[in-house]
Amino acid sequence: MSYISLDFLENIYKQQKEKTLFGRWTRFDDIKKLLPKYLSKFQVTQIGNSEQNRPVMQLKIGNGKKKILIWSQMHGNENTGTKALFDLFNCFSSSKEEVFKQLIEKTTLFFIPMLNPDGAEIFSRNNVNNIDLNRDATTRIAIESRLLRKRLEFINPKFCFNLHDQRTIFGAEGTKNPATISFLAPSEDINRTLTLGRKHTMSVIVSINSMLQNLIPSFVGRYTDKFYPTATGDNFQKLGHNTILIESGHFPNDYDREVTRKYTFFSILQGLCSISHSSKFKDYKEYFNIPNNVEMFYDIIHRYKNKSIAYQFKSIIINDKLVSKLNKIEDKNLKNKIGHKEILFEK
Repeated sequence: MSYISLDFLENIYKQQKEKTLFGRWTRFDDIKKLLPKYLSKFQVTQIGNSEQNRPVMQLKIGNGKKKILIWSQMHGNENTGTKALFDLFNCFSSSKEEVFKQLIEKTTLFFIPMLNPDGAEIFSRNNVNNIDLNRDATTRIAIESRLLRKRLEFINPKFCFNLHDQRTIFGAEGTKNPATISFLAPSEDINRTLTLGRKHTMSVIVSINSMLQNLIPSFVGRYTDKFYPTATGDNFQKLGHNTILIESGHFPNDYDREVTRKYTFFSILQGLCSISHSSKFKDYKEYFNIPNNVEMFYDIIHRYKNKSIAYQFKSIIINDKLVSKLNKIEDKNLKNKIGHKEILFEK
């Protein structure tokens, strides 16, 4: 199993970070203006339209035997993966480092950086018809779900990366840390059978986690592998396309997810390198040592002598700006919960 130098990761990220993308809200127009600069290195194509007729774009690079499909923002309000992908696109476009040359030689990469542009436009998890694309893999009611499935069948990738954001409530079990990055190797059936495909998926996750433990030890979590019959990852995994779910979460004082963005970029790049260099994918057992993702945080907790009150931020659009508002949470048992910020009151 090969790991990328940590110094290399830090340096390449500083050089190639796409500075025009920042914060929690990324819309199609934000990425549309960037696409022309990738035309010389990528094959950039429109693969279809959303329910509201916004373009759904694909970027393709490489000519290797191993085919990998990566998509982001199937939930329109989850953009950290999208930002990290454009950082990666910059690397392929302008870096002459050997790692990117080898990836192009050994893999063929297909990227859909914004699957749900309508949801992204209004900062909504679901599409414009209120369909959760991540629970629409079997019925495929949404146009966007059908687009993704058609690309899967046409490309026939060995591996997929399904990029999401997770809420600030999640932490790494056994720690007092938020789960900044979390992973899942989806189950293929209700019994959570440890199939060969799942072992391969877990092996790639193990390589990513091993890298992250040198940077953000105890800030990495593992999602429950409960089988969801209508979920995208579960169905793609069952069809033989090893699907790595990456959830970009909270890092202390990083509500814009810019620190998390860096570790998401690191994770994707390490995962791609692991796939490109590996053939047997046998090192999967350490996957089960990654702490569980648990709900243990609120954004703010006020602690009084005889009671505590929790608050959670909710992001909404006001006058075309993303605004975070604090909402009081009805939770009477806060003894075992942690606030990202806690305020103590004597009275």
